[in-house]
Amino acid sequence: MKKIMEIKGMTCEHCQARVEKALNSIDGVEAKVELKKNRAVVDLKKEVDDQTLRDTVTEAGYVVECITEKKGLFS
Repeated sequence: MKKIMEIKGMTCEHCQARVEKALNSIDGVEAKVELKKNRAVVDLKKEVDDQTLRDTVTEAGYVVECITEKKGLFS
């Protein structure tokens, strides 16, 4: 399952790397952060609840605006 996380507060590549590292530290998560789109595309290899994803980004110092399930080829 893939999810899209809209994230506020990232302003540079350091921010991008910090969020990506935090998300990828969760067991079963492969995340790619897109700085220009202010979002992370998260591929879940096992069940991880949205609150865990949200808390991880918040602890890294950023704000999650929303989390949606990715549907189709282009999201």
